[in-house]
Amino acid sequence: MELSAEDALRLNVLLANPLEAVRIDESSMTVYALSEQGEASVSLNPRGRDDQYLKKVRELLSSQVLGSPGGYPVFLRRWTRMGQARDHSLEQLLLLGEPEAVVAVVHAAGLSNEIARRAWWAMPVADNARRMLERECVVKGSMGPVLAEYLIEFLPFETEHRAMIETVRLVLQPGLIEADMRDKLWRQAKRRNSYYIGFIDAIPDELPEVGRARADAETVHQRLQPLVESGNPVAQQLCRCLSERGQGVLATAEAVMKKPTNQDVVVEFLKSVQRYFSGVCPNGDPGADMQTIVADAQALLDVPAVCPTTTAVQQVLAALPDYREDIAAILALSWVGEPLVNPIFSRTDAIGSVMRKKIEPVTTLVQQQFDQLRGTRG
Repeated sequence: MELSAEDALRLNVLLANPLEAVRIDESSMTVYALSEQGEASVSLNPRGRDDQYLKKVRELLSSQVLGSPGGYPVFLRRWTRMGQARDHSLEQLLLLGEPEAVVAVVHAAGLSNEIARRAWWAMPVADNARRMLERECVVKGSMGPVLAEYLIEFLPFETEHRAMIETVRLVLQPGLIEADMRDKLWRQAKRRNSYYIGFIDAIPDELPEVGRARADAETVHQRLQPLVESGNPVAQQLCRCLSERGQGVLATAEAVMKKPTNQDVVVEFLKSVQRYFSGVCPNGDPGADMQTIVADAQALLDVPAVCPTTTAVQQVLAALPDYREDIAAILALSWVGEPLVNPIFSRTDAIGSVMRKKIEPVTTLVQQQFDQLRGTRG
């Protein structure tokens, strides 16, 4: 099968101009092109099957752009989605009319705000928007607010909770949305509590709602002030947790843990908790269960100052000898993560109330650490 003479001529004329991106609407059999002057289009008149005809169209595009009719090697999908596309070829990839080539551009380390603008025109889908908002140059560029607005509008139609969490986390980056939109997302989280995880990840110290500072927060802060100023991570995290902001984070985390929807939410929740407490002690045993983690945290309180973590712990204990349980709680929470539930989820695909029952050995002990830090543990 060959292209009709009319289509070949019109496509060659189109490609003779300096273009920024090309996309193909397979449903209407139309080739669209973006240039500095705006958009242009060529309506195709296929001979035979549409898919075979489109293959010939892409071969023509590839021959003109890359000098070879082979087109984009879609079998390299995993490779290019890891950001391995060569930066100097990104502009060319956007001229192939191949969706997977656009995805390669979106994932590329050399993505710029201008390339993002062209890629978004070529393939405006939510996953591409999320990938581009991972780049600082896009977040701070003109495309950042555009992509954030799209993701917020699309959020009610998102079906995957992992994508919801990621969307909320990304759009809450500084400068992308206004405060009223942020507050609206927070209100919506009361119905979809997985949104809360995105808030904890993005702005843990600036949540729209705060809790009530623990009664002893001011006293603790005063006694630990020298250690906080010297950079002691245990002192900093303890003061952070007891403050009104920290109590708000703990209350929000509890709201998620009480009713996670599915396994993805549980995994992202545990990762979020670990990130919030990660400054305390970055090293933990990835194979430990929650009981072992709690026991290890207690045992660490009696270890001499032989490393940065034990030194920080002993300094705080010297200033606050009655706060062993609080220190143990933040140590334990710094070691939680996905490995805690992997043995459970490897044996079941349960969701909802059945899943929540199965993960109680983890969540019950996590809740105990929250209760300790909130001063509600009996």
